[in-house]
Amino acid sequence: MNRRKNVVAAGLAATVSALALTVAGSAVPAQAAPSAAAAGVDCDGWVHNNNPDHGIAGCKNNTDRTVTFRAEIVCGWAPDVSGQWVTLAPGQYNESSGVCAIYSSGVGSVGWTIQ
Repeated sequence: MNRRKNVVAAGLAATVSALALTVAGSAVPAQAAPSAAAAGVDCDGWVHNNNPDHGIAGCKNNTDRTVTFRAEIVCGWAPDVSGQWVTLAPGQYNESSGVCAIYSSGVGSVGWTIQ
């Protein structure tokens, strides 16, 4: 009888997972056009080599005006985190970072917001 419960539970879990993937697969991610502030600013996001809870975004300002940006870190099993605002003069590079809570499952992704 215990084996039957496990088989039913496994089948139910597989059905729920398949349903979740089907629903997630049908969603189309929104893609916004780059803002005027973001045009000419090159950014990249990554997870720190020694700390899977630490997300970093680095940007270079290739415009002729000052821009401000910050890292936006998605944390698994914990609230998302925003890094500090960083101001870049034309031609300047700098980084913004944030650390997920200790109980998170680590950084899921790193993005950025540009003003």
